[in-house]
Amino acid sequence: MADLFDKAVHRFSGNFDELESALGMYVLGRHVGWKVLFILHSKKTIKKYEEILGISVREEFEEEGPESMRSVGYSIAKTFSNFWKVVSGEEKVDRTNWREILK
Repeated sequence: MADLFDKAVHRFSGNFDELESALGMYVLGRHVGWKVLFILHSKKTIKKYEEILGISVREEFEEEGPESMRSVGYSIAKTFSNFWKVVSGEEKVDRTNWREILK
């Protein structure tokens, strides 16, 4: 992991906020998997961070990590039939009763 970070830092040019966010996404992705990352970030942001890090999150991480279920958004998305429809906003989630959904 340190090698990946070092390479990303050395080849990066731009706003360090983006580099820091990409590195943070990588650290979290190891624990939660790529599906949670797609709940947390837009596809455009994921692509930007992948370019910064020189990775593909779907190849780098498992679909679910050991801490995936700690994400309320992901836990709710799992109750729907199509993950990508939830991520894209095509299927609407009623945020007022999310505790009921998770029972």
